[in-house]
Amino acid sequence: MTFRLLLRNSCLLAALCAPAFAADAPADKPHGAWADPATAPAQILRLAAKSLVLDVVRSGSHFVAVGARGAVLLSADGHEWRQVDVPTRATLTAVAAVETQVWAVGHDGMIVHSADGGETWQIQRKDPWQPADAGADPTKGAPLLDVLFTDAQHGVAVGAYSLALQTADGGATWQPMTVAAPAAEAADDAVEAAPAGSDKGTFTAEQLKVGQEATPHLNAIARTGSGALLIVAERGSAFGSRDNGATWKRQQLPYDGSMFGVLGFEADHVLAFGLRGHAYESTDLGEHWTQVTTGTELSLMGGAALADGGAIIAGANGVVLMRGKTGEPLRSFVEPTAGIIATALPLENASTLLLAGENGLISFQPK
Repeated sequence: MTFRLLLRNSCLLAALCAPAFAADAPADKPHGAWADPATAPAQILRLAAKSLVLDVVRSGSHFVAVGARGAVLLSADGHEWRQVDVPTRATLTAVAAVETQVWAVGHDGMIVHSADGGETWQIQRKDPWQPADAGADPTKGAPLLDVLFTDAQHGVAVGAYSLALQTADGGATWQPMTVAAPAAEAADDAVEAAPAGSDKGTFTAEQLKVGQEATPHLNAIARTGSGALLIVAERGSAFGSRDNGATWKRQQLPYDGSMFGVLGFEADHVLAFGLRGHAYESTDLGEHWTQVTTGTELSLMGGAALADGGAIIAGANGVVLMRGKTGEPLRSFVEPTAGIIATALPLENASTLLLAGENGLISFQPK
């Protein structure tokens, strides 16, 4: 699962396999040798809204979307988009907002911030990998895969190789945070903690230990109504915190495949989803899990929590799953033009959805 070093989820890897500057490098310089993506400004592209977009969030009364090569797009209605200048060409994988304060994270350990709803941006953190770093800390240059802010000052960013950071000053400084155990221990724990007869997915006990250069990749984070935090990760692992990230408790889902997304609801209610259409729900922050029937074996990538336990979940091959409240079955829809969907948001009372993924930003009305 080391492919997850490159993207928020492995299924979107193919869209970014080409060298970052293959289309842009000057003729007298070799591809990739002329600019540092961590500091080269994002290019303004005519079709940016139709290119790879990995996350989207509401900021005040408008939307902010982020994606490949540092692209940031703004929209007042979720239909018409415009790209803005950003001081990085590193791919941005996730975005969070508290009113007009916006943060985006991505490759090269990048964190950028906007204080005006996404119009202008500054780099708060970068940590690009260099050849001299070979054999050093595996988090060096690792991509950040998700970000969450509970208010304008306090935030958490998580990523590959259990990279976890926290801030208490709006991102002016970011401090490392220990979430997971060392990789070998985590892999052993995942096998030992799985209940007898549980769904082992595609991994054997030996496969769980293969390719573990460091600790498990942390794929997504959510906050519940009680204020608790839950991170979902590789190989069915999850990590909960009830003290704003000061300490974390490892949980184990009944399925040992990776979870790519998690939604937080009232109290300690969470919904996790990921590989091969697996989804699980917990009302006690992951102490106990109940499988949710999705009706699909397509991987599920991201989504949005709605009122009363309602949810939107989207994933591969344009699949969109929806429910109106807790306990209702998930209804399945398909938007064939969307390809792999990274996330989805409601636009007009969930009658219209905003889909973001490998084919950009698409308005979709589930029928």
